[in-house]
Amino acid sequence: MTTASGQGVTDQLVRFTLESTPTEAALSILRLSLFDWAVVGLAGIDEPVARQLRDLTGQERTQGRASILGGGQVSPRAAALVNGTTSHALDFDDTHFGHIGHPSAVIIPATLAVAEHTNATGTEALEAALIGAEASIRIGEWLGRAHYQAGFHQTATSGTFGAALAVARLLKLDETRTRWALGHAASRAAGLKAQFGTMAKPLQGGQAASAGVEAALMAKAGLTAHSNALETDQGFGPTHHGEANPSALEALGSLWRFETVSHKLYACCHGTHAPIEAARALSKDAPIPEAEPIKLSVHPRWLTVCNIACPQTRLEAKFSLTLTVAMALTGHDLAGLDAFEPEIIQAPNLVALRDRVEVTGDDTLSETEADLRIGTLEARHDLLTLRPLEQRQADVRAKAEALIGEAKASVLWSITSATELDLDALTAILRSPEGPRATG
Repeated sequence: MTTASGQGVTDQLVRFTLESTPTEAALSILRLSLFDWAVVGLAGIDEPVARQLRDLTGQERTQGRASILGGGQVSPRAAALVNGTTSHALDFDDTHFGHIGHPSAVIIPATLAVAEHTNATGTEALEAALIGAEASIRIGEWLGRAHYQAGFHQTATSGTFGAALAVARLLKLDETRTRWALGHAASRAAGLKAQFGTMAKPLQGGQAASAGVEAALMAKAGLTAHSNALETDQGFGPTHHGEANPSALEALGSLWRFETVSHKLYACCHGTHAPIEAARALSKDAPIPEAEPIKLSVHPRWLTVCNIACPQTRLEAKFSLTLTVAMALTGHDLAGLDAFEPEIIQAPNLVALRDRVEVTGDDTLSETEADLRIGTLEARHDLLTLRPLEQRQADVRAKAEALIGEAKASVLWSITSATELDLDALTAILRSPEGPRATG
């Protein structure tokens, strides 16, 4: 399957991986995402799914020197699994709406695990991570909305390919072996939206990171795979509802779509963030009428993603448009580690307000827009209205200080924003066993 350029999708991705030189503008956003990823990962080390995975990988602690969030070193495969899952456990990591996926939660763990294990430089790790993140977005756009609507979790599916290419870049694989890495990734990429609201959702991010590491390592070891398994007949795209969007790879290597990644300011599904912003804006203008229905309109796609009407658990609450809007209208903190505890989300007054929220799909809205109306009050928000880089940095730093404390956030910022990334210093912080606020 070829694109408008006359080259196959795999041809372009391989050339991009082997030859591209990231721009400083794109690397600046990657550094911000690395900081944000480390923050939410450290904040998530006490989540049940993170603790349980650390226990499961305990037997691998003599098999490698790749650090895991919360303490210890294991094999690169296991580190990618634990760190990908842990950094996605709070659902607080960055999102790209080009394919509705979380790039950093998959790509950064895979890259750091192999970089640490192979003694790569900080610059090599940053560039490889950016290559992988960009590739995951482009592959996700190539697969398209039909793939997502069919029920596939783009973070896990396109993320596996991106992770494989990041590691291939880091390992300096040649063209043939990079193709094999993509081929192995095609057999391992998996993830279902049915898992949203359960531990399996963040675990899918960790599995994608781990699968990407294994795909590239198998290729390096000489295990062959189909050289065009992404787009060939009976390959990943054709068998997984891929649209083969011909424009997805346009300007690959010169235009970095990762620059428009969106960083979360609330610890819940990114599909709820535009409604939250609209609710916060509306509640500032006037008191909320007590008898009026609360009418929320979003793009229909979100109705199958984050529309759990009556959430009963912390994880379900993160995927509830009705609840998060009610929380925002009443001034609840949606950014803290305890924002969705049972005693909060099941409070009678909040439940009563939640049940007044009527959610409808409106295909005249973009996927990043929300419209909220209560009687004569109305507010609309679009997440694609990106703030300047300095403001984005300030917002993410404020989030970090709230999650892990000012002292640890400051040290982490100095490491990740440096021109030359010090991997030893970064991984030492990541494997610190203290709780997220211990040094704050």
